[in-house]
Amino acid sequence: MPMDGSGNLTAVELFAGAGGLLLGTALAGFKHLVAVEREHNCCNTLRLSQAKDYPLLHPDLQIIEQDVQSIDWSSMPKNIDLLAGGPPCQPFSLGGLSRAETDKRDMFPAFTSALATLKPRAFICENVKGLTRESFHQYYEYILLRLQHPSLLQHDHETWQQHAIRLSRAHTSANHEGLRYEVIPTVVNAADYGVPQNRYRVFIVGFRSDVEAAWAFPERTHGHNLEPYVTLRTAIENVPGLNNETGGGTPRSYPGHTGSELDKPSKAIKAGVHGVPGGENMIRYPDGSLRYLTVREAARVQTFPDGYEFTGAWSEGMRQIGNAVPVELARIVASSVACALHEDTARKQLNQLLTFESEKLVRNEAPLVQSA
Repeated sequence: MPMDGSGNLTAVELFAGAGGLLLGTALAGFKHLVAVEREHNCCNTLRLSQAKDYPLLHPDLQIIEQDVQSIDWSSMPKNIDLLAGGPPCQPFSLGGLSRAETDKRDMFPAFTSALATLKPRAFICENVKGLTRESFHQYYEYILLRLQHPSLLQHDHETWQQHAIRLSRAHTSANHEGLRYEVIPTVVNAADYGVPQNRYRVFIVGFRSDVEAAWAFPERTHGHNLEPYVTLRTAIENVPGLNNETGGGTPRSYPGHTGSELDKPSKAIKAGVHGVPGGENMIRYPDGSLRYLTVREAARVQTFPDGYEFTGAWSEGMRQIGNAVPVELARIVASSVACALHEDTARKQLNQLLTFESEKLVRNEAPLVQSA
């Protein structure tokens, strides 16, 4: 059973960005060994927090500033518990031209390649809700099949449709013995889990077939006769000075660009096509006046801790935050995965003990566990 020598669950993070998913999984008890991110400013944010001994970024964490596609995964740590990452969403988002498999930014093949080599006990993959649109249905089903059978690689000159047929045959074959994951995809709204933001995302969670995990996505905690939604007003109360600068010029309101009301969850914070935020990153006051969120306020909406600092100017900080997974939502999902992994470990240890005791009884030796 994996875990490091101190009993911590171990993890590798792909497409780490500014660290939203990474921080959430760390809060859930995972010790990250490696975080991979190609974008320099995001890596600087991670390095800055690590240099300041930020408690969630372990000092032994290796931050690799490199394209995920160029990584030799065979040289990475073995026997990890979790692979986590949010592949770039632009191929499937409304603001990203929606080119899916024809977009060079489609990193699901790279995620699957890492999964095939590292063979973690579980994985968490996050992306935009647009991935589940009807126009992407066939490719989405193909992605799920690849994640279920990551070692069944796509051949050179094989189209994804041809690969999907091979994967489908393996999936329905009783004789297929390759690496296999049980995969559970779920579309959620972050506001339903206490995040002060209406942010719809798909989480794809998988457990290796030898892991006995009776897992389901955590039940919602807010809205519809539960806890009240957390509002933008509540989120930005008493914001500290760190990264509290504003920018973006004079905000303007026009159709589809109206800002977020104070007494509702915010609209989804976005990075913008060129790092320039749109109406989702504005506050609309009851009198109709507008202003842009500060970096710190946007970080609050994404549930980053107040002590977590972002490098770069206002537009760069907003871009990093807009691309992140809400930390609290990541924590909730990762905590449920951690519980399933711990339960699997405990179950296997108990079975080992019972097997050992049974063998001792067969040999007529005194059992280790005495009956009362």
